[in-house]
Amino acid sequence: MIEPNLDATTGGVVLNADKVDLVRAGRTLLDRVSLTVLTGEHWALLGPNGAGKSTLLSILGAYNHPTRGTAEILGHRLGRVDVHALRRLIGQVNPRHPLESARTVREIVLTGATGTIELVPRWTAGEDELRRADELIALMGLTPIAGSRWPELSQGERGRTLIARALMPEPRLLLLDEPATGLDVAARELLLSALDELRAERPDLTSVLVTHHLEELPTSTTHALLLRDGAVLASGPTDDVLTTELVSACFDHPIAIARHNGRWTATAGG
Repeated sequence: MIEPNLDATTGGVVLNADKVDLVRAGRTLLDRVSLTVLTGEHWALLGPNGAGKSTLLSILGAYNHPTRGTAEILGHRLGRVDVHALRRLIGQVNPRHPLESARTVREIVLTGATGTIELVPRWTAGEDELRRADELIALMGLTPIAGSRWPELSQGERGRTLIARALMPEPRLLLLDEPATGLDVAARELLLSALDELRAERPDLTSVLVTHHLEELPTSTTHALLLRDGAVLASGPTDDVLTTELVSACFDHPIAIARHNGRWTATAGG
């Protein structure tokens, strides 16, 4: 397996995209996007539907290659690395997880050790893996339902299960694609609290979260990138980027941005 070429100290470059374009069927989905993410930073990718957020995340997760420009992930440049090995170094959370069998929470979390959707036939988890799975299940507040099966779980419980699964291989990078999709308010708050706790316990963890709702950002979010029509409108620390002026320009609508107790709100009429 390849090893991440990453500084052990805070400040190491985890992600670096330089003037990335992505063109499909003659359509430009990303237009000269540049982004540098350092160890311990927690980025939000924001923008309207179709802005290119999930497309950019697919490049950062080594599932797409840029048409032009360069993308380096954990010190490895796309196009010069085995992407299958690279993906095993990245924790990826997709709320549309294609699990088809009725596995328990614990079994699903354990699939993170093998990097598979289903349990691998004849594979047996070791004591360390079982202990780590139980620790992550506890961190996500899922211990009381560790034996519950996937079809029985709420959308919020599924989301927290998938985060625990993504953390099994102890990744340095966690990518979350709209993890609060379909959650009610209570489930959303449980999810965001779990993310804040995770980030506090793992100061070396770096994350990128895609959303188009500012209310879905954890308080621990440090940086933001605004995408509009596949291009970067603004990028940097949250206080500089998540402003009424810039968010209104990004969504092409007057939106008033406020922050209370570390959380953001957006209302019409900026």
